[in-house]
Amino acid sequence: MCRDNQTFAARTTKYSDSLMISVCDAGLVGKTLHHGEIVLSLSGDYFQEEVIGVNKAADLLKKCSIANLVGEKIVALAISMGLAKDVSVKRICGIPFLMIFKFYHR
Repeated sequence: MCRDNQTFAARTTKYSDSLMISVCDAGLVGKTLHHGEIVLSLSGDYFQEEVIGVNKAADLLKKCSIANLVGEKIVALAISMGLAKDVSVKRICGIPFLMIFKFYHR
């Protein structure tokens, strides 16, 4: 379960009426994950627009339309909030990776 002292690296992008977030566990910033032809670069230039705590991460997860999540802690938070199920989580080099797309009927 998530603790209040956890930190995450986050980037937010707004377009139209949507909010896209990219969040990873802070300890993963700077790492590059390889799996076959898949390369996932967790660069600080991209992910670390800001450093946030668990409360802000939960708020962003509630508000976003699209979420790209990397790391044990942020993925566990999304699952604990009922936004995804364990079966949806992929692993790259053993690190959880989850994409969430929320569809709204207008």
